[in-house]
Amino acid sequence: FGVLLALLIESKGIKHKNLTRTPVPVIEGNKQVEKRALEILEYLKMGSKYESKVPSGFKSYLPNDTKINSLKYEQGILKVDFSKDLLDVKEDMEEKMIKGKKHGMAALFGILLLFALSIAALIAGGMIIDSSGNPVLFIIAIFGLGAAIILCGGLKVLKPQEALVLTLFGKYMGTLKEDGFYFVNPFCSSINPAAKTKLSQSGDVNNGGVVNSAANVSAEATSKKISLKIMTLNNSKQKINDCLGTPIEIGIAVTWRVVDTAKAVFNVDNYKEFLSLQCDSALRDIVRIYPYDVAPNVDTTGDGIADEGSLRGSSEIVADRIRGEIQKRVEEAGIEIVEARITYLAYATEIAAAMLQRQQASAVIDARKMIVDGAVGMVEMALERLGEKHIVELDEERKAAMVSNLLVVLCGNRDAQPIVNSGSLY
Repeated sequence: FGVLLALLIESKGIKHKNLTRTPVPVIEGNKQVEKRALEILEYLKMGSKYESKVPSGFKSYLPNDTKINSLKYEQGILKVDFSKDLLDVKEDMEEKMIKGKKHGMAALFGILLLFALSIAALIAGGMIIDSSGNPVLFIIAIFGLGAAIILCGGLKVLKPQEALVLTLFGKYMGTLKEDGFYFVNPFCSSINPAAKTKLSQSGDVNNGGVVNSAANVSAEATSKKISLKIMTLNNSKQKINDCLGTPIEIGIAVTWRVVDTAKAVFNVDNYKEFLSLQCDSALRDIVRIYPYDVAPNVDTTGDGIADEGSLRGSSEIVADRIRGEIQKRVEEAGIEIVEARITYLAYATEIAAAMLQRQQASAVIDARKMIVDGAVGMVEMALERLGEKHIVELDEERKAAMVSNLLVVLCGNRDAQPIVNSGSLY
């Protein structure tokens, strides 16, 4: 309750001696204090609209779904019964930037000097021991060499768009993100649980080809540095049923980058594998909403109204929904999804031939409809022109014959073979 009491003190001017052991004397009535405490507890909920009003140095700690079962102020003590145990609340890992450690060059010169002096002292100490002298200088030289070797572990080189997460005896110390030559505590160790993980992505390319998980890991890949560059993940194609139950094969390419190294390292076991699995899961969830092609009476937006959304015709919308779904799933891993694009889309092999015949039949029907519409228009125009100019007078029987002949010629698959009538029409 330290934050709650501090806010009460700040907002009401309460005088106090000890926040943790001594009851706080309040200058207002109990009901007023309880009402004010309820208001302040709303401020303390994580993600609430009042979180920005929390004073500097304090942090909202109550989960957003926490309910207050009861609140009483009696004899200077505020008693609150929450709906969950606050000790079980997991605090989010926050990234801490380490700055001002670019002393690598000076430290390197110091270490080299220590090496030189230790070697000189080692030689001199050996000579003194040979002459039955005191071995103190030799022992000091040995300690100097050991110290120089240990100090070499504190030299760190970072290239642009690289980061290094440092821990000291299990405690997170911070992250180096700026490029340069650093010297840090030599007992600090760098952590990257995904250093040896190989995915089908741009960041895992070696010698012009994509390296799979069974390939030999290079020295660069096994380094503990975390890449902050934008990388492309291209998972294998998946066979998924669309909203109509039709099996299709689909593949996506996801461009992503690490934006919070602390979350990437400490919140998940392996952020690369986590991203790959979440991409596959999100893809399945979104594809099951859409049909492969436009289908009647299908709602893809969730508003209860049928629309014309489809995987083939609404690829931009589908890709954007996939990106949003993946981003929501990998937020805890400190990963930003820059873009998601569908790279492969086709019917599954077992129904591809049947669906191709269906598409061909649909195309033939559409083409025939267009030909018939055009032919009827041309016949109608021909009859109107003949009637307007009084070129020839045709009875209904001859008009029917003329219409039949024109439609055969215009709608036929082959060129017509004309027969010239040299006699009378009648």
